[in-house]
Amino acid sequence: MEYIKLGKSELNVSRVCLGCMSFGNATGMQNWALNYTDSEKIMSHAIEKGINFFDTANCYSNGSSEEYLGRFVKSHCQRDQVIIATKVYFNEGHLSREAIIREVDNSLKRLQMNYIDLLIIHRFDYSTPIGETMEALNQVIRNGKVRYIGASAMYAYQFAKMQDYAREHNLSSFISMQNHYNLIYREEEREMMKLLLEEEVSSTPYSPLAGGRLARLWDADTNRSKIDAFAKRKYDSNRNLDMPIVERVKELADKHNVSMGQISLAWLFSKKPVASILLGATKEKYIDEAVAALNLKLTEDEKKYLEELYRPHDVVGALDRGENI
Repeated sequence: MEYIKLGKSELNVSRVCLGCMSFGNATGMQNWALNYTDSEKIMSHAIEKGINFFDTANCYSNGSSEEYLGRFVKSHCQRDQVIIATKVYFNEGHLSREAIIREVDNSLKRLQMNYIDLLIIHRFDYSTPIGETMEALNQVIRNGKVRYIGASAMYAYQFAKMQDYAREHNLSSFISMQNHYNLIYREEEREMMKLLLEEEVSSTPYSPLAGGRLARLWDADTNRSKIDAFAKRKYDSNRNLDMPIVERVKELADKHNVSMGQISLAWLFSKKPVASILLGATKEKYIDEAVAALNLKLTEDEKKYLEELYRPHDVVGALDRGENI
């Protein structure tokens, strides 16, 4: 395992972060989630492979993802040996002061922890003034409940405005951006990735394998691929644009005698300022492949070969005003 500082913080995170959206009571959007016994096996394997970075959210499986993660950490780890990230937004009040303070307390209770290492705002909140949000985020830091703050899936201008507010008012600013970024969704390269480099903020991409579409040829026979409606909406409408790229991933995987997932992740690990990729593993072998990808170095010609067929996509992740997800 490799480790890296997250932004300008003191958090030394593994370059593979275990995403815990797959863990929890199977309900709603996470109707494919794993029960605790199966989740525990995946988290234990992650620890064995050197992963110290775990990401969840207050909305995953109605909070039970946080409960699973907290239960696991309490019984298997020393708290200061793991870095825990959770998120706030998809809740009553979104990013209002009252909502942030309430939801942090609720998350801590579910996690059975005294502090959160990284609190991420899950989306940009059009209904709450930026100042109110940034002041509330700093209040939970001052209260010792949160160490650092990060952001996720928004437009670059929104992120810049929030960072500017923090600087102008001597507040803590964001150290990470959990953005939607992979070989078949590269809209973040237009503005966000450049902004992150300038801000010295780390990228921690979600959907690094596009819901499995970069880990195997398009048609898959997995439980999640059959019933994950959200992933289908994100990717399946662009099949004609994306399939030629996926075929090149397969070609290079055969050339290197590795999995398609390793090729896709090796490409992502090579991009700046990507620090840690968010892996939503439901099987132990997916963790093994992600860790192995750290040792796979693609040539510049190979990276160009993977990239050159990309065509513009509609924005997926950042919300427009009035949009829910």
